[in-house]
Amino acid sequence: MAKATESLAEFYKYKFEKSPKVIKDEPGQFNVFRIQDSLQPGQVSADYIRRDFYKIMLFEGSSVFHYGDMSIPVNGKTLLFFNPKVPYTSDPVTAQTKGYFCVFKDEFIRLNLRLNVGNLPMFSPGSRPVFSLDENQYLLVNNLFEKMINEFNSEYIYKQELIQAYVTELIFTAQKLTSSYTTAILNDANSRITKVFTELLDRQFPIDSTTRRFGFRSAKVIAQALSVHVNTLNRAIKQTTGRTTTDHINERLIGEAKALLRYTNLNISEISYMLGFENQAHFNKFFKKNTASAPSAFRKV
Repeated sequence: MAKATESLAEFYKYKFEKSPKVIKDEPGQFNVFRIQDSLQPGQVSADYIRRDFYKIMLFEGSSVFHYGDMSIPVNGKTLLFFNPKVPYTSDPVTAQTKGYFCVFKDEFIRLNLRLNVGNLPMFSPGSRPVFSLDENQYLLVNNLFEKMINEFNSEYIYKQELIQAYVTELIFTAQKLTSSYTTAILNDANSRITKVFTELLDRQFPIDSTTRRFGFRSAKVIAQALSVHVNTLNRAIKQTTGRTTTDHINERLIGEAKALLRYTNLNISEISYMLGFENQAHFNKFFKKNTASAPSAFRKV
């Protein structure tokens, strides 16, 4: 079976042909780079695949980033966030592209945040993790990356702690930029229900083994798991997001189905079982209804 996730070591090998120095050995590894220093002559797009690390990028230039089911064109100065639960890649970049990116494992930042980094909105699998920056925002973010690089290359004994502080500031700077999620603490009942629903759904993915099976294909089953009435769940999700509970479930199933079809050698029957369908015929019908393509035809594209 083709690999479903790229490790940090594999990423370094692809990007630099050898592992660069790191601030700390696994777990909790961190690194920061200028984009222009990582460009290789003739380098093609990276695989559309999940990575086992977080990535934050300040991008100056034009490209298209493919993130989950979204293809997002960017132009100018853009801040982007990538998490281990969502596959991503981008179109090839030009030599004129500039910027920075840092990569880190969850352990590197976890103790420095009151919240799990994976619960923050810019790292949520269902979010649009792209922020266009005005000049003042760009200067702030650019300065944070330069501070990270300077400390990374210094001999300061507490440089790890200082870099953690810079990454934390970068994350919460982006938190201020999002209009759809203005606070990390959700107070009203509908928002609380939506939050725990989203967290429960997020924990089900990725499904990367034939021994695992998705068991939350209906709103009723999820409502039972959350100990709320299904009508209460559906009303909360609709009022908070403008979409139905089933819409959210189906969106995640389609995204996972596409990743499994395109980037693994699992047969369609195995994928059907892993995604919780009774049989392959039901999966084929579901997939075609939501994508206008049969699973076998999608796999060949």
